[in-house]
Amino acid sequence: MFKRFRRLRMNDTLRNLVQENVLSKDDFIYPLFVIEGENIKNEIKSMPEVFQMSIDIILKECEYLQKIGLNSIILFAIPKLKDSIGSECLDEQSLISRTIKAIKKEFPLMFIVTDLCFCEYTNHGHCGIIDPKTKSVHNDKTLEISAIQALIHAQAGADMIAPSGMMDGIIRTLRTALDENGFENLPIMAYSSKFASGYYGPFAQVAQSAPSYGDRKTYQMNPANRLEAINESLADEEEGADILMVKPALAFLDIIRDIRNNSKLPLAAYNVSGEYSMLKLAQKAGFIDYERVMMETLLGFKRAGANIIISYHAKEAIEILNKNKV
Repeated sequence: MFKRFRRLRMNDTLRNLVQENVLSKDDFIYPLFVIEGENIKNEIKSMPEVFQMSIDIILKECEYLQKIGLNSIILFAIPKLKDSIGSECLDEQSLISRTIKAIKKEFPLMFIVTDLCFCEYTNHGHCGIIDPKTKSVHNDKTLEISAIQALIHAQAGADMIAPSGMMDGIIRTLRTALDENGFENLPIMAYSSKFASGYYGPFAQVAQSAPSYGDRKTYQMNPANRLEAINESLADEEEGADILMVKPALAFLDIIRDIRNNSKLPLAAYNVSGEYSMLKLAQKAGFIDYERVMMETLLGFKRAGANIIISYHAKEAIEILNKNKV
């Protein structure tokens, strides 16, 4: 007698009873991009329904997010001033600092993750201080100013810090700086497996962070490497990371599973801009059942082993989850 797997698929109730993975509104972190000014909401051509927003519009967005049950955001700032070391983000009155304070004043329960990097703040678009000899980012000098940036985020009221620059030793540096300044309970989400990927293309437009020369292959990971990803993640765990991350997500589901099999820390999958834009453009062309494909994609990240999904789809996904509960 052969096994009849279809016995457990014959009706909705039974399929739901044996379903192994479920999406929840608590799974998601939603990226937001803040710029200087007032009453500004610039849609990004390559990322439909994603906007650069001034602080006042960010607050309106947070009000809606909390209304639908989306309580976690990751915040990126796009300043007017850019220089060689990203000095704007080293100021206590920086754009991201003012935005954190404004959100916390109006929505104290909104959980704010801050992206800690320099690519949005530098005139060269790289993720730290440039070494004039190598023309690449100087790792250790960038660690020094990263610690300053982390303390500014913490003092402004950030709930978690996520350093995305892929500098070696960044987790140990930030953990030490935070602990020594009274922020020992502030968690760090490590961009522990961040690949030098072509999927980031639309993000460079919204964050205005494309390198003015070269690329980021000297500090972001080679997409061909699995074992290196495991080593990077385990090193960040040893240095004190509280949450690990794989970025991008869709083409790196095997890496999500590898990290899950090698670490017991919570794991985030960053569903990046290029992945988002592909589905949006396929929706516009009428090639796919957009909502079905989107939710299937997000579920795939959980099935691979992610606990947390950072996604530009998060708001839509929660709207669908709420609708399906009615």
